[in-house]
Amino acid sequence: MTDGSSSKTPKDSHYARLRRAHRDSKRPEGEAPPRTAARPALPGKPGPEGRVRLYGLHTVSAALANPKRKLHRLLVSRNALARLEMAEEAIPCPFEIVEPRVLDAELGTDAVHQGVMLEAGPLPAKRLTALGETRLVLVLDQVTDPHNVGAILRSATAFSAGAVVTTGRHSPQESGVLAKAASGTLEEVPYIQVTNLAVALEELASEGFQTIGLDSDGPQPFEAVLSGEKVAIVLGAEGKGLRQKTRQTVSDLARLDMPGAIRSLNVSNAAAVALYATDRFLKRNG
Repeated sequence: MTDGSSSKTPKDSHYARLRRAHRDSKRPEGEAPPRTAARPALPGKPGPEGRVRLYGLHTVSAALANPKRKLHRLLVSRNALARLEMAEEAIPCPFEIVEPRVLDAELGTDAVHQGVMLEAGPLPAKRLTALGETRLVLVLDQVTDPHNVGAILRSATAFSAGAVVTTGRHSPQESGVLAKAASGTLEEVPYIQVTNLAVALEELASEGFQTIGLDSDGPQPFEAVLSGEKVAIVLGAEGKGLRQKTRQTVSDLARLDMPGAIRSLNVSNAAAVALYATDRFLKRNG
């Protein structure tokens, strides 16, 4: 159903190279590059104190405005502070104004931090019982790429989905990489991790959700199987698609018909198309 995706985009690498070239151009001829702190193995992963490092203007701005976040420390350049459009006295946590190279040393030069990093506690864990009255959710079957999951969170926010449900294992945990890819929407849509996806699908079905698994070899077009008052769209991992147990558990398997030369989409693109079709269906059927 889906194609794979690399964990680092060409745009990220391009801007990292530009930053390095700019720093090198400012260094006197013959001077050795300065020594910096060792790069963390994975930027944004929870540290020993259980914190996440969030970076990027949209990501940090949304986190600062989220009362559910426990905020610890903000590192921000003068330019980024102006772009955040927040007065110093309004910053709701301890902060330090730093040069961008300090953030490069903290996060690694490949992180597109835009001059800002926030250390915060992870969001409180959510359960399926927190769905409330929502009529639309997304379920991810071991989608591992945080960039794809971040893009899916953006689409989920755009179409007012009530949650993105995924497995606790074989899926990205909350991190700076995931939050940056989500561009602030991690603060908007509950990201619910479950132990057993099949059990979660059965629980959704018991709550009245039609669970539809997307598969390029599905027997019917996606629009043709939509029938429930509430819908859970189930998407499989990059490359291998839905697991067999998931196929057996969903109420329907369906395909997104592609009129062009290819029959499958990247998982985040497939999610956006399915969300659009489902949103139109639910609005027509009140």
